[in-house]
Amino acid sequence: MSSVTGIERRKERHLRLSLEENVQADIGTGFEDVRLIHRALPEIDLEEVSMEIELFGKRLVSPLIVSAITGGTEFAKGVNSTLASVVEEHGLGIGVGSQRIALEEPSVEHTFSIVRENAPSSLVMGNIGCPQLSMGWGVEEARRCIDMIQADALAIHMNPLQEAVQVGGEARYRGVLGKVEKLVRELEVPIVMKETGCGIAREDAMNLEAAGVEGLEVSGVGGTSWAAVEHHVARVEGKRDQEAIGEALWNWGIPTAISVMETSASTDLKIIASGGMRTGVEMAKAIALGADAVGIAGPFLEKAVQGRDALREHIENILLEFRTVMFLVGARDIEELKRARAIILGRTAEWLRLRGFEPKEYAMRKI
Repeated sequence: MSSVTGIERRKERHLRLSLEENVQADIGTGFEDVRLIHRALPEIDLEEVSMEIELFGKRLVSPLIVSAITGGTEFAKGVNSTLASVVEEHGLGIGVGSQRIALEEPSVEHTFSIVRENAPSSLVMGNIGCPQLSMGWGVEEARRCIDMIQADALAIHMNPLQEAVQVGGEARYRGVLGKVEKLVRELEVPIVMKETGCGIAREDAMNLEAAGVEGLEVSGVGGTSWAAVEHHVARVEGKRDQEAIGEALWNWGIPTAISVMETSASTDLKIIASGGMRTGVEMAKAIALGADAVGIAGPFLEKAVQGRDALREHIENILLEFRTVMFLVGARDIEELKRARAIILGRTAEWLRLRGFEPKEYAMRKI
């Protein structure tokens, strides 16, 4: 019982730290180096622009997902309730936080199931962690996660950095790929592999595609840094070694824009761009670079705490901005946006060149 209480305490603390401390990466997402080409004659009307997509068997009004945030505490239940209600109103998608705590203590399942209750027709994604798979969890536990929220897809989160810097972390990743392959074979819903703030490189994307997963959520550098979160936790607990390594690895990983390009150019998987995504302009850039949808977490958490109206207004502003940018690049729908010209500059361009991509050619072949 004490270990479960410890997990619950940690989840509550993570939420509070995310709201009250500086836990943002100090480097950009890479989208600051991306430009979309303005069309002075878009040859469409703004009102005919459609943001609709289909993702993992669900129709979404727009390609926006509330990325996994929380669950497991009463405070988290309130957050999830607000998020899910607004998601349902706007025809979006939503992921829940790690369901480990609910598997170990079923009395907190309601903090997760509230999502499906409040979003009965929306795309809902469950969440289980790689370390738990490495240490013995498998199909049974995954199915419990799915059934708990009637999930349309299951996200398996990859958080090696967080586990390595976390006080009491479980940095266990041996044999995970084989476990993922088994889940793909035996589960009835799509598997989405989700990073937690460090991005996904093409090498891992290709291995995961070979394992049979259907999607990736890249969660690159540029948003919440879980090394920063754990740095603050370690500081409070007086764990100087963990505090120091959290600070040293604060900005570790692959910026989101680069991760989107690496994964989309090297696989046919569905790509969710997340990690520091904030605006409708960034949404449009991400999809022009190859993403299928966009996930946002931190800003939605902040607005959800303020209430439904604040969250609703924030989402509507992002979607209006996104739709307007689609109009300005002459894209009637998401497929046309994917063909919009994107020019990559600066450090992002240099990174891609060093990794074997040629940004100019990437932009030109999309004309």
